[in-house]
Amino acid sequence: MLAKGCHAVDADQLRAARTALRDSAPLVHCLTNTVVQTLTANVLLAVGAAPAMVDAPEEAGEFAAVASAVLVNVGTVHARTAEAMRIAARAAGEVGTPWVLDPVAVGGLRFRTDLAGELVALRPTVVRGNASEVLALAGAGSGGRGVDSTATADDALAAAEELATRTGGVVAVSGEVDVVTDGTRTVRIGGGSVLLTRTTGAGCALGALVAAYVAATGDALGGAVAAHAHVALAAEIAADLADGPGTFAAQWLDALDALDGDALGEADVRTS
Repeated sequence: MLAKGCHAVDADQLRAARTALRDSAPLVHCLTNTVVQTLTANVLLAVGAAPAMVDAPEEAGEFAAVASAVLVNVGTVHARTAEAMRIAARAAGEVGTPWVLDPVAVGGLRFRTDLAGELVALRPTVVRGNASEVLALAGAGSGGRGVDSTATADDALAAAEELATRTGGVVAVSGEVDVVTDGTRTVRIGGGSVLLTRTTGAGCALGALVAAYVAATGDALGGAVAAHAHVALAAEIAADLADGPGTFAAQWLDALDALDGDALGEADVRTS
């Protein structure tokens, strides 16, 4: 049973989450878009998790049932992968495997928007997206400009709280300051770097990292917060060392790997 609504997200919890991830090495089943598969796999490996890219409908349910967590990312979805996503989400729900929905570019395109609506009805453990995607998924907006948000995380807070209440899970909204809510408590995570927005797949990889942390901790809110804090802190380290977006991507992977529990406990995390 995933923990919800029982404690604040504090430095001790963040440190424990980092240790739990390293110790448990969760297997994350990624049904994700073709643009980001390599970066997503490398991010999971860097933090100590294990990636698997299994997106055939014939295998998706079987694998989702044995994985530690599942990521469903609709970035380059088509009919065959959409069916695999439905199967995997249902299988995860049946056996209690935590799963994360990343509604990439939902709102502007009917096929993915309708699919995301079906997936929300299957009650994801965490929904992770930008503000425009969350607004559209909650029925409070029409989406952003492709994968780019035209709203801030705080603009989407009320929609995120409603969506979290509807699914019984957690909603994480990425932005200049990330916002994570379970419908009752709201956590804001500061930090990061603008270079994340110039690195293809950084947000999608974050969805996979959320899945890994939730699996490792058994805590939907705390795991989602730890993942966002890990990404933000590593981005700050990488930005200080990088000459631009190309070297940033490599430095970011190195920083994700090197960041330990003590460092994660220093993250800019505020609970309300």
